[in-house]
Parts: sequence; structure tokens; C-alpha cells
Amino acid sequence: MTLMETEFIRFMSRFDETPYTIILNKEEYPIGQGTPKFSVEFHKIPSTKELMTSTSLALGEAYMKGDIEIHGDLYETLNLFLGQLGKFSTDYKKLHKLIFTSKSQRNQKKEVSSHYDIGNDFYKLWLDETLSYSCGYFEKDNTTLYEAQCNKVDRILKKLHLQQGMSLCDIGCGWGFLLIEAAKKYHVRGTGITLSKEQKKEFEKRIHEEHLENQLEVRLMDYRNLPDSGLQFDAAVSVGMVEHVGRGNYEIFLNCVKSILKPGGVFLLHYISALKEYPGDAWIKKYIFPGGVIPSLREMLNIAADLRFYTLDVESLRRHYNKTLLCWNQNFQKARTTVVDKFGEEFARMWELYLCACAATFQNGIIDLHQILFTNDVNNELPIVRWY
Repeated sequence: MTLMETEFIRFMSRFDETPYTIILNKEEYPIGQGTPKFSVEFHKIPSTKELMTSTSLALGEAYMKGDIEIHGDLYETLNLFLGQLGKFSTDYKKLHKLIFTSKSQRNQKKEVSSHYDIGNDFYKLWLDETLSYSCGYFEKDNTTLYEAQCNKVDRILKKLHLQQGMSLCDIGCGWGFLLIEAAKKYHVRGTGITLSKEQKKEFEKRIHEEHLENQLEVRLMDYRNLPDSGLQFDAAVSVGMVEHVGRGNYEIFLNCVKSILKPGGVFLLHYISALKEYPGDAWIKKYIFPGGVIPSLREMLNIAADLRFYTLDVESLRRHYNKTLLCWNQNFQKARTTVVDKFGEEFARMWELYLCACAATFQNGIIDLHQILFTNDVNNELPIVRWY
């Protein structure tokens, strides 16, 4: 075994909580005590320098390039391995430009577009018919992905306590399913804002198909432009968008929401959360969500309190997101040949790694998903029971 290989095995030996086998040049090297739970074959190993700079980036890129071969199910392997994410190395000084990107409007629009403007046809391959790209709500074991997404939206709209004639703003509206459901079921007027041209185009198409032109509109707008928009709403919602705002901008974001909410207005914030503040993962930031940062639950609640947002309800949907991601990956695998034909094998491996790794981190409690229900200052008109 070469010196580089010896150093590699020594580095990987730190991840010994679950026994597994590393295969190098047809030779097997057991890690940890007990019967191995999985095996990983390395056709080419990252250098120790790469692993120390960012373990996530080094291993992630190796998988993308096909240098790593998982013997077994990718999700099950990651589910056993990523519980040790705290042992990963990250040199924040060397990776400063990657991890701490600019929070300017211009740069954040570019970052959002890099992910969401891949093309609507790509997302239609593996999302459900609603085109919902956020956590579903699985009421039963046999709930389908489509049903889970409908359940999620229905649950959000009920929490907002919408009444006919009210107005609703969806900040980061995606492809518009939530606002379409709100308009059809509650007869509200709605405005969606997004930074994605592809999402705006698809949402406008759906508005036309549903004949909701008199109730709904979508704007290509940064949330920071809301205070100057002159818009006022009875309720607001943001699903899976605040993760793109960036630490340091959360107070700005909540102030912008407050600026468009009427006194007592209801605001539901649905976002991927964490127990503690963390700058983010290098591989995710480089390849999936540039600039993405996961807020902790406590920092959002603290900032909201300072702005006189009253917290009515907090709900964790962590395990629902695990199931959502596994459904997405199942759909992705069915469409994998199409993805490879259009984008290439490395792109396909990148996306399946993203979907399975995220599912594993939710399962392990490394990240969470919270829905927080606020009111803009005191509202004594809402029902006093929790599940109104």
C-alpha cells in the first residue's frame, strides 16, 4: 500500500461508529468494530489535503466523478455514514469565498437562478404533478407524494385561517401550486414573488390554464423590494425560501414581511432549520445551493420576537422531509436515463447524491424542517384552539 493510501485509510478510520469496509485495489480494509454494514470501493482516492480542506467536497466530488462505488443502496449507506458529519473537516479560511458568498441582490438572484432555472422540464421529471419542491405531509404510510404535497398545502392554508376576499402573499412562490389552491378553495387574491424566470413563466401558464387571472399574479422580485411595492396583505407565507436569504439578512427578511402585513396579519414560515447556527456544507454550496444557509430555530424566533411577531405555533416536519426526498429520489431513478442523456452522468450522480444525502441528514436529525406560525403584533380575533 502506498503512503497516500495509508494516509487515506488512517483519515477514514475516524468514521468508525458504524463498521464498514473500504475496498482499494481489490483489497479490503475494515473500519470500526463488528460486522461491516456496507462497503465502499475507491477507484481513485482523494488526497489527505483535499479531505482536510473539505471532507464533504472531496468525497462528494469523488462520487460525482465515479471514483467511488457504493456496494449497496446509496441512501442506506449515507444514512449510516452521515450520522458522523460532525467529524468532517472543513477549512473555512481556504473555503471562505465558497462558503461566505455575497448577499447582494445581484449575486443572490444569480445563485437562485443557478438552481431553479435548470429548466422546468428537468423538475417535472421527478417532482409530483403539483411541482412542489418542498417537504410534503404524509398522513398515512401509504400516502403518495402527490397526496403528501396536497396535504402540506392544505395544512398551511388552514393555519393561515384564510377567509373569502382576503389577500395572500407567497414569498418565494415556486411554480405556484399553493397560491392556486388558495385562490380556488378560499377565493382569496394572491401575489407570488420569485427570482426564477423559469418558475414565473410556468406559474403564469398555470394561472391562465386555471382562469385565475383576476385573482393571482406573479412578480419577478427580490423580497427586499417588498417595502417599496405599496402592497398590503392579510396573510403571508414563505415555503423553503429563507434558506437563500443568508445569515445576517434574517432581520431584513422579517422586516420586509412585516412591511406588507396588515396589523394582526398571519405569517407562516416553512423552512429547513437546524439546532445550532452553522455556515453550511461546502459541497452543497458549490454544486447545489450556492449561498444557501440553514437558519437555526432559535435565531429565527429571537429575531421575530424583537420585531413583535407573536409565535402561535411551531411544528417539526423533519421525518416528512425524509420521506419526501426518498420519493423524489425514486422518481429521479426512474427518469435517470433521460437525465443522463440531457445533462450527463456526472450531473445525474450529483443529483442522486444530493437527494439521498439530504434524506439521510433529515433522518439523523442533522437538519430539521419547521413551520412557524406568527401574527404581526397581537391578534385576538383568531380562534383560541391550536388546530383551528
